[in-house]
Amino acid sequence: MVEIKTSDAANLEVFSEVLQSLAATDRDIMVVTSDSRGSGKLVPFGQKYPEQIVEVGIAEQNLVGVATGLASMGKKAFAVSPACFLTARALEQIKNDVAYSDNAVKLIGISAGVSYGALGTTHHSLHDFAALRAINNITIVAPADNFETAEAIKQAVEMQSPIYLRFGKKTMPANLNPNVTDFKIGKGRIIQEGSDLTFIATGEAVLPCLEAAKLLEKDHNISCKIISLHTIKPLDTELLLGAASNSKPIITVEEHSINGGLGEAVASLLFQNGCVNKFKIVGLPDDHTVSGSQIEIFNHYGISADGLKNTALNLLKP
Repeated sequence: MVEIKTSDAANLEVFSEVLQSLAATDRDIMVVTSDSRGSGKLVPFGQKYPEQIVEVGIAEQNLVGVATGLASMGKKAFAVSPACFLTARALEQIKNDVAYSDNAVKLIGISAGVSYGALGTTHHSLHDFAALRAINNITIVAPADNFETAEAIKQAVEMQSPIYLRFGKKTMPANLNPNVTDFKIGKGRIIQEGSDLTFIATGEAVLPCLEAAKLLEKDHNISCKIISLHTIKPLDTELLLGAASNSKPIITVEEHSINGGLGEAVASLLFQNGCVNKFKIVGLPDDHTVSGSQIEIFNHYGISADGLKNTALNLLKP
């Protein structure tokens, strides 16, 4: 058995370790890569289980096709590729071969969001939530820490329907709240309780919300609730409507375009259920993104402790 990290680590390392651990007793697990063994941290998996990994080269459409074939034969197939290419070049195959044909492929989008940083907008995946939300029969998950990553992989392996898991590159916290140990795909996770404002975030955007909440508490005595909405589709309707029930302001935060992602999904749900909270979507703008490191891009667009603190203060103004 592979020892799973309990310290901070890149979630792709956790992904690889969990897969190795599961594959030790489950020979139906198959991994298909598109020249992405290295970037997907899957070299150790390939060395240990060479008969359970398939390399198709830089050919994302073939990647999804091969994974679909394996899934149709009862294999637990993972298709691993950079998110920017997987959800663009292979979108037709995802729509028809995976979703429409109901093949339980586990789509793994690596180096998602602005993880590729300086490579620029061609390599930034700010469309993947929007593209896949519009396709029926696909669950969408973006873990916020290594605990969520490990649990999501374990549950995804046993799912009998398609799922997309979105992973970045940077080191992630081991567990944003070790006291919150319940995890279920489709159900959000309350990281912190609060009474004045609610941050609803996903993936690598959750940590900046926690940092902003500390500043707001310390400097302004503002109490913030923080929800890790790791599952973008389906939404946790009960949790979200409950968070909106006190009519306090809500800020959604995502490493994705403000169009078609987490924010618009939550806004649609709340509006259609008569919620009238002050509401702000924080994400990447409807424009070509700047180049730079991930942290530089986050700071530029206000997905940072200071940026989110200022957004919250503006939203709380009478």
